[in-house]
Amino acid sequence: MKLAACALLSAVGSAAAFAPASFGVSRATQSTELYARKPFISGNWKLNPQTREEAITLASEIAATVGPDSPDADVALFVPYVFIDAALNAVGDKLTVGAEGVCPEMKGAFTGAVSASMLKSVGVQWALAGHSERRVIFGETDEYINGQCIKLIENGMSVMLCIGESEAEYEKNLAGAVCQVQLKKGLAGISKEDMSRIVIAYEPIWAIGTGKVATPATAQSVHATCRAILADMYDQETADATRILYGGSVTPDSVDELMSQADIDGALVGGASLDSEKFGRIINFQPL
Repeated sequence: MKLAACALLSAVGSAAAFAPASFGVSRATQSTELYARKPFISGNWKLNPQTREEAITLASEIAATVGPDSPDADVALFVPYVFIDAALNAVGDKLTVGAEGVCPEMKGAFTGAVSASMLKSVGVQWALAGHSERRVIFGETDEYINGQCIKLIENGMSVMLCIGESEAEYEKNLAGAVCQVQLKKGLAGISKEDMSRIVIAYEPIWAIGTGKVATPATAQSVHATCRAILADMYDQETADATRILYGGSVTPDSVDELMSQADIDGALVGGASLDSEKFGRIINFQPL
């Protein structure tokens, strides 16, 4: 279990409070308590692989990297709908298989959509919501994403809510302000009690699939800011208990230092999750 000490920011309403230079949260000068959060390593296959046979092979190889000496962490694969059943059978009880998305509607004339109840009926307990590719390419709004979160929670499922800023927003010191808006809109109507089934994935858009990675210090600063926003929305106990993952070109070379940061509780991995050797190394991270 990972131990992290979290402090409360005094001013979370101002965009200026979220500039990179202001992200650092002083822990030594605050009255804090240690809170254990179980690490969570997850992979997002996106529109990959191309066949059922390839999916079974990849899922099996990844499951084989989880062993008795692996860190005490939750591990999940978010896979295309058509591969869910095959992946579930391939991984057994080694890890969790989730969906890459869900429709906020439950039934009706929504061609091509998949509901939370449909996913639950085939054994899925987790789904992604708010990934930047869904926001940018498919036009999913904060309101739509909030609907996804609510329907998953209403069906007794869990959700990984993805948030993050563009490169232009980052360069204008708006990372924290963007995360604040996406958190408040995405979690609207989600109670403190239901936050135990929410995981946040901070994915700076400029680092997704580009090979660019936010430095561990920058990622830690944004994560600390997100935790302070959650404390303002709910309370410090809820913020301290919520797992916040980092995503954005996470690799075997970057994972150890990222996982050594106090407020980084795991990773949402894209490209490297399609390589069982690379993803296996990420699953078996070694904090510095």
